[in-house]
Amino acid sequence: MKNNKLKSIIQAFFTDLLFWIYMFGCTYFLIHCWFEIELTNIHILVAALVFTLVFLFVGMSLGRKIFSPTKLTELKWKKTFWGWTIVFLLIITFVVGWNLVEVNPYKFFTQFKNARGISSGIFDPSIIGYKLTEKSFEELRENDVPLVVLEKLESIKNKSHTTKKVFLLSIKKKLDVNELSEYKSSIFEYAQKNSNMLNRALTALAETIFLALLATIFAIPFAFVLSFFAARNLMPKTFSGNIVYVVVRTIATIFRSIEAIVWAIIFSVWVGIGPFAGMLALMIHSIAALTKLYSEQIENIDEGPVEAIKATGANTLQVWIFAVIPQIISPYLAFTIYRWDINVRMATIVGFVGGGGIGLLLLQNQQLLRWHNVGVIIWLIAAVVWIMDMTSAKVRAKLVEM
Repeated sequence: MKNNKLKSIIQAFFTDLLFWIYMFGCTYFLIHCWFEIELTNIHILVAALVFTLVFLFVGMSLGRKIFSPTKLTELKWKKTFWGWTIVFLLIITFVVGWNLVEVNPYKFFTQFKNARGISSGIFDPSIIGYKLTEKSFEELRENDVPLVVLEKLESIKNKSHTTKKVFLLSIKKKLDVNELSEYKSSIFEYAQKNSNMLNRALTALAETIFLALLATIFAIPFAFVLSFFAARNLMPKTFSGNIVYVVVRTIATIFRSIEAIVWAIIFSVWVGIGPFAGMLALMIHSIAALTKLYSEQIENIDEGPVEAIKATGANTLQVWIFAVIPQIISPYLAFTIYRWDINVRMATIVGFVGGGGIGLLLLQNQQLLRWHNVGVIIWLIAAVVWIMDMTSAKVRAKLVEM
């Protein structure tokens, strides 16, 4: 009984200490930002320790409420010190977040003009480009377009225009209203049309989809095997069994906590910029994520078949094959399809750091301020993500019903 009470007090002490360190840390951050007052970590730690001991002793603290309640902590939160400290905690967290993120509603509502380029690209994507070539000029001459008009258009000869609207604006700058009205249809008819950007984007998109697919496929066997060692109900309650469980779980957690974009940076240096680096990054992250999902599904299986197979004298491998695997096939397939869906979306971001695919193409065009090209890439990504999301949702629903 005394041991339990001591344990509760210790838990309450460390809870309060962390609470006050956070409170004083946030308060100091705001004071430093607003008044440029300098303090050290020792000041914050000492103040937190003093407040912890005082309110722990009085019996009014949050730690006492959670681990070692007193009469003072049993009242309604509005009438308690711990209740109002939580309210203050939420308020100060919001204020600190506002300052750290530098939230500026004024900029949001008044500087939309900065987004005109990307907006024009989104609403006028580069699906078909136009260019007046030497052949275009020959055909215009054969169709009785006056020489004076062709001379005005000479300066945009062989210049590529990403969209019809951009091409029209370029023509408007060269011709007067009457010339434009009379010869616009002929100019558009004989201009060379191309869909180079669309074709490049579709190729990069296909690369992204297959990149994500291969990452998922290569991750499946590793995650499948590791999931059995990461399931608490399958690992024996021995020293070695506990070690294996903890090690596999820890590695999976660490690898999963490192974002795929970080893995892409590592592999871009390792194997070079390109889709192979992106595939490796997504594969590593997928192994860790699927190991967690698969193992949790194993932990939720019906133990009846397991006990029945064990009763026949089956070894561990036979138990896994005949009692565990039949129960997890459908949810495993659902998780795998869901992971492919996630990988397709993540592959776009991975491309920004050299992981290949459509993300790399998007970054290149964004850096060159080719907003109409960016627009067509964005629409293609949105379309594929929507199709993948709808399709995978239906497939997962069917698999869960099996």
